[in-house]
Amino acid sequence: MKRKIYDDLVKWKNTNNFKPLVVLGVRQCGKTYIIDEFCKKEFKNYKKINLLNDRDVVKLYASDYSSEKKYNDLKLLLDFDFEKEDSVLFIDEIQESEEFISELKFFNENHSNVRLICAGSLLGVKLARLNKPFPVGKVSRLYMYPMDFEEFLLAFNQELLLNKIKECFFKNEAMGVLHNKAIDYYRRYLLSGGMPESVKALVLCDSDYFNYDLSKLNDIIEDYKNDMSNHVTNSSETLKIRNIYNSLTSQLQNASKKFQYSVILSNAKSREYLLPLNWLIESNMVQICKCVKKPEKPLLGFVDNDTFKVYYSDVGIFNRLVNNDARTIILDEMKIYKGIITENYVANQLKASGIDLLYWKGSRDSEIDFLITTKEDGIVPIEVKAELNTKSKSLKVYDELYHPKYMIRISLKDFGLQNRVKSIPLYATFLIKEL
Repeated sequence: MKRKIYDDLVKWKNTNNFKPLVVLGVRQCGKTYIIDEFCKKEFKNYKKINLLNDRDVVKLYASDYSSEKKYNDLKLLLDFDFEKEDSVLFIDEIQESEEFISELKFFNENHSNVRLICAGSLLGVKLARLNKPFPVGKVSRLYMYPMDFEEFLLAFNQELLLNKIKECFFKNEAMGVLHNKAIDYYRRYLLSGGMPESVKALVLCDSDYFNYDLSKLNDIIEDYKNDMSNHVTNSSETLKIRNIYNSLTSQLQNASKKFQYSVILSNAKSREYLLPLNWLIESNMVQICKCVKKPEKPLLGFVDNDTFKVYYSDVGIFNRLVNNDARTIILDEMKIYKGIITENYVANQLKASGIDLLYWKGSRDSEIDFLITTKEDGIVPIEVKAELNTKSKSLKVYDELYHPKYMIRISLKDFGLQNRVKSIPLYATFLIKEL
């Protein structure tokens, strides 16, 4: 399956700034697969090790040897000269060795000709809780997310439909008779989400989507729950992490959608749940959308850190957690969860595009789902609607207060522009980054 991060990996290879590369992302989003493919195709000499299995490497870096001796012994241990031209070393599950993570500084400062890529399960959690010094400024980072809708269409060999969506987006022209076809694929995406194994299972259904194998998503959810137990210091923190994760459907169902600790447990205190919430953020199992007090540049300068929403990192997982099956989703019978699932989908698409998740809340119960800063038109409000009915009091309130050049409404409607409101279909959310 084509992943857009491949192009970023190529850019890293072609840069003159030789820094070890750390790839971060939620478990099972495809990090190992795409890095392996990249290394095989783009380098003449390639070696991959997995620190869950290659324990001698872990022991070597836990020793009291000098950095240079560890470096030279690593070559001998792997029987691989990673200094050789057109060579790359991929270290998977690097979270198993804090010492190796810390030694990335030595690679950068003393052997900057070496191409080194690192990834791992819950690596973000490990980096946030290192006991050893992290090599600040000595590594490059890439963030990987579940497949976005563009990658999803490519998995289904829908390049022509994808090109049509892009053409209509840039020309602001209606899709016409192709609109319903694109909406059908959007609903299929809601079913599988963007996890590669789940998407692959949907592709193999051969259009028999009502018999789609939900076990792939069930397995991912079980793996997440196991991670909460196996990569946490104590059972009390594990319970708190699980309680937060399970509360998110209720959190998003609240009228305010604001994350509230009292929804987890009636007597829950923020100080007790702050670390467990950060664990979920660092693991990339959830995505945070922060409230902006004033929609002015730079938006991040006006963030209220105490007011935020929390989304699941993948809409397919969200649908599994609320037991929405294939028939419910494909036939558009999601009912009470439809609105928040749609909003979660948009959040995932924006995040995968590298857009900060920010929203605005005003008086008179007005709320703008997302805010973006565009290249030429300043700050633009985005409202998300799950239906064809697109009436909105909040956009009107925002317009009266801040007079943006235009506004965006993402919904089931086709492309269009009316009264300075740009209509973007849900399936084209991934293109908003182009603005």
